[in-house]
Amino acid sequence: MQLSPIKTSYDAVIIGSGHNGLVAACYLARAGLSVLIAERNPEIGGATQSKQAFVGVNARLSVYSYLVSLFHSKIIHDLNLVLKLRSRKTASWTPVIENGSLRELLIRTSDEHANRQAFRALTGNGDDYEGYIELQQMQQKLASVVWPSLTTPLRSKEDMRRSMGSDGGAAWQALIEEPLGNVIERLISNDLIRGLVFTDGRIGVSTFPHDPSLLQNRSFLYHVIGCGTGEWRVPVGGMGALVDELTRVASATGRVTIIKNAKVTGVNPGKRRSSIVMELDGKTVETDAHFVLCNASARILDELTGEENSANAPGGVEGAGFKVNMLLERLPRLRSKGCTPAEAFAGTVHIDEGYEQMLTSYRETVDGKIPTKPPGEIYCHTLTDDSILSEDLRRRGFQTLTLFGLDTPYRLFERDNEAVRNEVLARYLAGINQFLDEPIEDCLARDANGDPCIEAMSPVDLENKIHLPKGNIFHGDLTWPFAETDDEVGQWGVETAHPKVFLCGSAAKRGGAVSGIPGHNAAMKVMEVMQRGE
Repeated sequence: MQLSPIKTSYDAVIIGSGHNGLVAACYLARAGLSVLIAERNPEIGGATQSKQAFVGVNARLSVYSYLVSLFHSKIIHDLNLVLKLRSRKTASWTPVIENGSLRELLIRTSDEHANRQAFRALTGNGDDYEGYIELQQMQQKLASVVWPSLTTPLRSKEDMRRSMGSDGGAAWQALIEEPLGNVIERLISNDLIRGLVFTDGRIGVSTFPHDPSLLQNRSFLYHVIGCGTGEWRVPVGGMGALVDELTRVASATGRVTIIKNAKVTGVNPGKRRSSIVMELDGKTVETDAHFVLCNASARILDELTGEENSANAPGGVEGAGFKVNMLLERLPRLRSKGCTPAEAFAGTVHIDEGYEQMLTSYRETVDGKIPTKPPGEIYCHTLTDDSILSEDLRRRGFQTLTLFGLDTPYRLFERDNEAVRNEVLARYLAGINQFLDEPIEDCLARDANGDPCIEAMSPVDLENKIHLPKGNIFHGDLTWPFAETDDEVGQWGVETAHPKVFLCGSAAKRGGAVSGIPGHNAAMKVMEVMQRGE
């Protein structure tokens, strides 16, 4: 991998060095193409980078994205990536305060008997456990068809539905055709368990169970089909380990040039080649390429090509996620009598994510208000993989916590981001503390300046730091995993109005999350065009 200088011509220029852009670069370079990656930030990796978040503290946190479910095994195999992903011992811990007392549900990753007993202890019978398992079976049936298709050309909706077989019709109807709230309310009666299930339908987006747009269904789908099981695993070494490994593979080809602090300011598509204009070291630099791949959003691509509201761009859905990174000297004591802090925080801790609670918080945001009790989920990377901490921090028992908040849409932060961010953070800390025997603030480590090791990022911050449009982690409206028009059948989902300009990031169809799939599909599209001799 080269760092300079820029040549006047490349086979492919990739805008943005997020993991999808790196995946595309690896495929193209291994096929013999020369590739330039132009990254506008000082660091590569986009939302998949790791860094030292707190001054003078030797801990490399996955500061944006933090767990892996969708990164495709085909990509790992094709590129010979050395990537370790570990399962968490706990799937989730979901507490609630009812009549002044704490009630809870601990779901273990691989202990059916214990999970059945936990559901019964919460609900008084086994009905909701059976409903929960039935829903999981529906998810897995759908995943068995959808997951293998994600790295192949788009299939028609009807073709994919037929692939479900006669026994898959109920799953297709419940998860694709009807609002997700229908099946949740039919199979599960307990409010806490309904909420636990529904959270996957609203990660990073603003929606509700019976949303007629079915945005909740699309979000749910991408969160439960990964590897055919939906399990979210911990990347050993943090998310930056994936970036490092992709960079290693790219470097080994000798055909990839990465330029940092290079802001692309224009793309002029042509029939044979396109010109790319960028600002670098205070100068305007121009190069040309046979193919241009955009790892940034479709909106940014439109701006670069001088177009507005092109057919390439998904809907302009605002982001609704809030990120908090923490480093603790110790895990806080829980009010729980049934599980330890290490058991609870090893999985996903659901905070104020009851079904009715989330309906209330959603309605409050619709009215332009900060949710009184914003829902969110937390997990501790270091309980599964402590390699992101220095030996000294490991010895002293330090731990990381990551919170991803829901129902925090971009519009709430537009006028006064700092003040609203601080207020939202305070409400999240209060939400955590209701389930603890000591304030989480008392457990925070201190950085070299004596400040508590905690940072919060709103959707506005995510837009400013890593250029997510309106803070949307999916770059726009999530798409279905099948062709939605006849013209899309057989396409790769990366095509734009320009025959040699492609999307390779989350804005592509079947984009979103840490998957590498858009990068793979954009590279396959390039190969397809080259095979036709174009």
